[in-house]
Amino acid sequence: MGTEIKTWQIVGGVLTPLPSALKSEGRTEPYDLEPWLASQPDIVASDLLIVGRQAATRSGPIDLLGIDSSGNTVIIELKRDELPRESLAQAIDYASDVAGWTVERLNEVCLGYMHKPLETAFNEAFPDVDVESLSINSSQRIVLVGFSIEASLERMIEWLSETYGVNINAIVLSYIKTKSGDELLTRTSIISEEIEQERSRKQKKFEIPTSDAPGTYDVERLKSLLQGYLSREKVTNQRMRDILFPSLLQSSVLTRAELKRAFLAFDQQYDESKIGYYLSLVSLQLGMKKNDFLRQVVKYEYPRHHWEKDNFAIRDEYRTLVKEVLDELRGS
Repeated sequence: MGTEIKTWQIVGGVLTPLPSALKSEGRTEPYDLEPWLASQPDIVASDLLIVGRQAATRSGPIDLLGIDSSGNTVIIELKRDELPRESLAQAIDYASDVAGWTVERLNEVCLGYMHKPLETAFNEAFPDVDVESLSINSSQRIVLVGFSIEASLERMIEWLSETYGVNINAIVLSYIKTKSGDELLTRTSIISEEIEQERSRKQKKFEIPTSDAPGTYDVERLKSLLQGYLSREKVTNQRMRDILFPSLLQSSVLTRAELKRAFLAFDQQYDESKIGYYLSLVSLQLGMKKNDFLRQVVKYEYPRHHWEKDNFAIRDEYRTLVKEVLDELRGS
């Protein structure tokens, strides 16, 4: 017998078994379980955004399709009773089809389900992750969700995960209806979420072309590129518009430590422990090869480590241009 969760309620000092089957309570997968999990995907994984429901593949519809903060797609197969070993083959079949999907296809699914573009939904769910630094759908995760699990399936999942690092997990739920009529849902996972996330981070990643070379655009083109970049509805772009550039205009040179203080001065609600991460995202944007127009305006040095930018400054010949761009963006 595989993993199974049972629950008792203490009533009058006596343990009373509680119902733990959706079927016996008239609950179903498409009308109850799917909406429940879609409304609170944290019960499946802490870094999950649901972008599709009953998403069509060549082998049938996926119960729930998600994407995590690393850009991996997440195939979620639901069963309202025991997870049979056959559910693994079914989920692998779906994952093999999704592996060939383009970002455009994922965007279509997201638009149909969330009524918003994938990029917008991703930025809202993971505001501190730069989607441009990810390779969307370069890897797939499989999560099987049920109310108990066959011992053979549990063994296969652990073997695939531990021996071959396959990004697969099973979530065993427990549906509880108390004597007062309250309905509760609890969970346990076959593979710990910490291990699953670590393996997800180790999956193949997209290498972003980087450069320190500045652009050579004429002033009119440079202004247009800056306006377009700083007006984008992305968290890092907005932080550069609202914090980085205004701070650089007030000083000839700013160190990383001074920029951290500028972030905190801008919004005291920021988690101080995450400011370094925010600066890393800014640094990543400055170092992208395609963002040479930013390096034409902003210069920096590597005084301590070859991987850490510091001593940021706006080049003297572009200070007036940057001020004009910021003023026009504020006005609009």
